[in-house]
Amino acid sequence: MAEILDQNYTSYLLNSKWKELGFTAGFSTRLNGYSNTPYNTMNVGIHVNDEVENVLKNRQYISEQIEQPLEQWCCLNQVHSTKVIDLTETNHNELSHDNPNIDADGMITNDPSHSLVTFYADCVPLYFIAPERGWIGLAHAGWKGTVGGISHNVVEALLSKGVQLEELKVMIGPCISQEHYEVDERVIEQIPQKYYEKVLKPSHQGRYLLDLKMLNYLYLKDLGLSTSKIETSQYCTYEDEQLFFSFRRDKGQTGRMMAMLSL
Repeated sequence: MAEILDQNYTSYLLNSKWKELGFTAGFSTRLNGYSNTPYNTMNVGIHVNDEVENVLKNRQYISEQIEQPLEQWCCLNQVHSTKVIDLTETNHNELSHDNPNIDADGMITNDPSHSLVTFYADCVPLYFIAPERGWIGLAHAGWKGTVGGISHNVVEALLSKGVQLEELKVMIGPCISQEHYEVDERVIEQIPQKYYEKVLKPSHQGRYLLDLKMLNYLYLKDLGLSTSKIETSQYCTYEDEQLFFSFRRDKGQTGRMMAMLSL
């Protein structure tokens, strides 16, 4: 299966198909930044123990590469929730990239001056675009957000704005792959049993390997989205060490990538 994100840019991956539709949808890599080990080099996460000055330089570099000024970045205080914010009804000052004050993990907008940005080190970035009506949505989905239905909440928020389900296109971005994502029964018991066969592989007693990409795909499919409108990146943040940070692989001492989406 062909990768949906083009690696033609040194510090980020881009969905070129969506670019042709008028949307910038990308995911940053760890390449070409200013941070030192273990955050080397393009760490864009302020909340890790990296030098803030280096993180801000990295963010500025990315902003210039994607031509989205930092002043337009809309960020959230990500808390592994299922809460989705409508940015057209939100004070932009609460969404500043260096000090977001809203606890949530998803956002939607139809304002071209909003650059949606979320941060990752293994969790799933979910991108939503409605080309006909000009709405977009971006969500951060770890296992809690996934099983809690953050994908459903983004779709419902967009539908409430007049978006038609048939026009929605969704991209499931780079995240940790099933082979490297082991979870226990505490996680498993919160997944609908009808998905077990497709998203779980037994690992050893009481533990399983969970396919977060497939689980999000199944949630979206069951919402009524056409499978032809859901695209999934093949990148694994754990395996592709040259490109990505990974919380699991690096045992928590690592940087963050960012997903970005804008009109």
